[in-house]
Amino acid sequence: MKKSVIFVLTLVLAICLPLHLNADNDRVITFDRLPATAQAMLKQNFADKTPLAITADRDDYKVMYQSGEKVEFDKKGNWKDIECKGSQVPANLIPAEITASVNAKFPGATITEIDRDRRGYSVKLSNGLELEFNKKFQIVELDD
Repeated sequence: MKKSVIFVLTLVLAICLPLHLNADNDRVITFDRLPATAQAMLKQNFADKTPLAITADRDDYKVMYQSGEKVEFDKKGNWKDIECKGSQVPANLIPAEITASVNAKFPGATITEIDRDRRGYSVKLSNGLELEFNKKFQIVELDD
């Protein structure tokens, strides 16, 4: 009986563990496998950083750096999300209207994360605030 239980548990683990590990279907790729648009953006803005891992799945690409930055791209190579833990998002990647709004309303705060989608932009500030901007760059939500 004990051998049967152990066998069943081993079988369950053998089947379930690989499924769990590949749940999001990420595969490790090299820099040259990124879309040209993504490569150009990273060379321009993160050339001084060392990539820790570059992954791809059917929906997007992710580049993680040793220094804590993470950039996510769509299939065409357009950035979707930029996280800069311990630093700030490069200024040329932030729409001027968002920079102006943050500087006017939250002096001294920097943007440490920016995310864009079809509705607009989300930003996290160094002071802990999270802002949502619509397509017209108006603040529509503020969370602390």
